[in-house]
Amino acid sequence: MTEDGQAVKNIGWRVVFAGLGINLALGVLYSWSVISGEIAKTDWGGSWTATERSLPYRMACLVFCLIMVPAGRMQDKLSPKLVATIGGVLVGIGMIVASQFESVMGYVIGFGVLAGAGIGFGYASATPPAVKWFPKAKTGMIAGLVVSGFGLASLYAAPLSKWLASEYSLSTMMMVLGIGFFVMIVGIKPIFELMYNGLAGFLETPPPGYKPEVVEEASESKKDVISATAKKEDFLPSEMLKTWQFYVIWFMYACGAGAGLMIISCCKGIVKGAGLTEAMAVAAVMGLAVGNGGGRVVAGILSDKLGRNKTMLLFFVLQALAILGLYFSSVAENPIAVLLLGLAGLVGANYGSNLALFPSVTKDFFGLKNFGVNYGLVFTAWGIGGYTLALFAAKVLDKTQSYGFAFKTSAVLMIVAGALTFVLKAPEHKLGDTV
Repeated sequence: MTEDGQAVKNIGWRVVFAGLGINLALGVLYSWSVISGEIAKTDWGGSWTATERSLPYRMACLVFCLIMVPAGRMQDKLSPKLVATIGGVLVGIGMIVASQFESVMGYVIGFGVLAGAGIGFGYASATPPAVKWFPKAKTGMIAGLVVSGFGLASLYAAPLSKWLASEYSLSTMMMVLGIGFFVMIVGIKPIFELMYNGLAGFLETPPPGYKPEVVEEASESKKDVISATAKKEDFLPSEMLKTWQFYVIWFMYACGAGAGLMIISCCKGIVKGAGLTEAMAVAAVMGLAVGNGGGRVVAGILSDKLGRNKTMLLFFVLQALAILGLYFSSVAENPIAVLLLGLAGLVGANYGSNLALFPSVTKDFFGLKNFGVNYGLVFTAWGIGGYTLALFAAKVLDKTQSYGFAFKTSAVLMIVAGALTFVLKAPEHKLGDTV
């Protein structure tokens, strides 16, 4: 219902599932360890170092996060349908372009730049319209559901990529995935007709003045400092950047996302390096995907009940333990396959929690009016953290033939990020401030 009492049909759940579906396509990013493994098997990819093989992935993460800022502004000001469509076009073209090359730079341009930009446009347009249909008490749950598709994508993309590459070729695999994602997001009608018949066509925002049905919230005694002090004021991006909270949130996000993306970039190699079979390595990528998707939903729901900072602390500590456990299990004399798969899934769940918690914290702290661009700025932490730690891990591997130092360093970062939850509190506008 709008502020003037006019009835509005709530199509929030339709928007949620459209966003989830779009993220299921965009989440091919998380299957990079499978793609990288197939590149290593080719004649032209066999001479690539670990650092070179991680470059297209790192570039995709970096371009993804940088595009989120203008894409967030566009979906706020224009239309999430248009922005998602642009994303689908770029992802499809990028994958097809990569399929035509047999070089590092070919994959950097196709997968890293074009597909990375497309992922940024698509991802930026999926969550904001969904959360606007629901009350504040459901923010974590809705954000978690929408972004869970991104995490779950490897569940089908990893085995599909492996099968296409094995039965046909690496080039065919990239071509098929590119065409499939284009049709899934954009549809099959000519794009210049602006006939939205793909999933992008279901992304709609509520009309101005829309107020969702209020859900009874948990008592203040059950909430932590973030939930209890969060205010309703809407911060402009320039105002947000003047708060110390933005930089603390940014650092925490960079640590949590960077550690998870580092593992994702090399998950298949870790399991194969432990002496397990190719099938078990692919299973580990799929297990990580299940955890990644499930962790987003669980963290979102849990944070709505316990509060954001308690939930973040829990997942940061668990991630530190999971990363150390994964490393020491992988270098054991007789690695236990089930344990490795379970730890990969736990790493995925802890990583996935970031993608539900930080959009929710951004909305709680800085408001909904400029959520798209504000979260885009926060989200730069995801890409820069992922780029940095994935590069760090690859260089450590090239130099020491082990991920040990990189894994231990990321575990320390998790503890530091967890400690910061004790000082984080919501900002407030000064008396007389306007937005």
